[in-house]
Amino acid sequence: MNVTFDKKDNVNAVLTVSLTPEDYQSDVKKELMSISQKHPMKGFRPGHVPMSLLMKQYGTEVRVQVVDKKVSKALTDYIVNNNIDLLGEPMVSADTKADLKEETNYEFKFDLGIAPEFDLKLDKRVKIPYYNIKVSDDMVEKQNESYKKRFGTQVAGEVSVEDALLKGSMEELDEKGNAKEGGIKVDRTIISPQFLKNEDEKAKFIGKKVDDEIVFNPHAAADGNLTELAAMLNVGKDEADVKSDFKFHVNEIMVNQDAEMNQEFFDNVLGKDVAKNEEEYREKLRETIANQLKSDSNYRFTVDAERVLRKKVGELELPDEFLKRFLLARSKEGDTSKVEEQYPQTREQLIWQLIKEKVARNYDLKVEVEDKMRLARFYAAQQFAQYGMTNLPDDVIDKYAHEFLEKPEYSEQIQNRAFEDKVFATIKESVGLDEKEVSVEEFNKLFEK
Repeated sequence: MNVTFDKKDNVNAVLTVSLTPEDYQSDVKKELMSISQKHPMKGFRPGHVPMSLLMKQYGTEVRVQVVDKKVSKALTDYIVNNNIDLLGEPMVSADTKADLKEETNYEFKFDLGIAPEFDLKLDKRVKIPYYNIKVSDDMVEKQNESYKKRFGTQVAGEVSVEDALLKGSMEELDEKGNAKEGGIKVDRTIISPQFLKNEDEKAKFIGKKVDDEIVFNPHAAADGNLTELAAMLNVGKDEADVKSDFKFHVNEIMVNQDAEMNQEFFDNVLGKDVAKNEEEYREKLRETIANQLKSDSNYRFTVDAERVLRKKVGELELPDEFLKRFLLARSKEGDTSKVEEQYPQTREQLIWQLIKEKVARNYDLKVEVEDKMRLARFYAAQQFAQYGMTNLPDDVIDKYAHEFLEKPEYSEQIQNRAFEDKVFATIKESVGLDEKEVSVEEFNKLFEK
């Protein structure tokens, strides 16, 4: 068997695998003998079927399998042993013609897309902006108010506000505004104005007192959502498409009372005994906000780092026609025009991926198990936080983190994110940071450009 590599230009090559009958005949015979043992023909004992009969019945099929396996191995071994950095996957050349029905010489040609060679050196002379966002007193106070509401309690109120709960009864009205005969009656239901979709209907429930009566249209208030209507009217979903007005009688009003600034509140927000008084609490709150903003600063750094490194690398030559052909072959639709339309964006993404991989190779970066576990813990904690569940024990977070890693759809995402994190952390350590302190308003304006 002979393998030759012909480089057409900087980014395109043809790899040819040539076989003579001597390269595959013995393996074909071994496979046929195995078939003879496992699937004997009528009239012959296992292992004693004449080779001519085996060849006639199974020869072509076995030859295809043997040759395919040998060619694939030769192709892979050559690429790996010669450190050829491919883009896409090898594709059979258009001029490859091999009739495997005949026992003869074969020649298989494969088109290869080669990754471009380029240098990328990072040092402190490479300057990338890094924006530190100032934590204002107003930001601390807004966060504090949010926590006070989150950890507050519901108490009886005299007047309804937007986030109040109004408990009461309601009945369907006819066109004249009277109780509809045989209409829907609900003895007990709860309505919170903040969840009503229609602003006009929402306004009817604000500023009300116990024993007030409110005429409103549930269908309009729920914007026709049958699930919400069914819950409000206490009927099945198939009966909920009612467009009549209803009269709601207010029996009770529950309003949110902000949590008091005491030790219990500090513990709920920050964890037990992290802060012992209001001054310590506010300082820790400021640190928490600063850490949250740090992730925004780091995200902005990735945007600027990509811009700077792309400029430093310059325009890269890619095997464009090969890549279009490769993408078309992988496309379910097989739409050439769609591949052409999407290719410029795909090309830019590929160039950025090559730059990140260059950084990873230059600094010998590898994603370790602990890198993935750390991210999985972060995702698990983030998911719990969406439901207001913070400061959970480590064993609970770890349990869900392991479950994330066991699911392929999450595992691949975590692997990719861990790789990116390591790449950007290395870039950040290697380059010179042009640090700037900005307000949150100034920071947001950066994304308007």
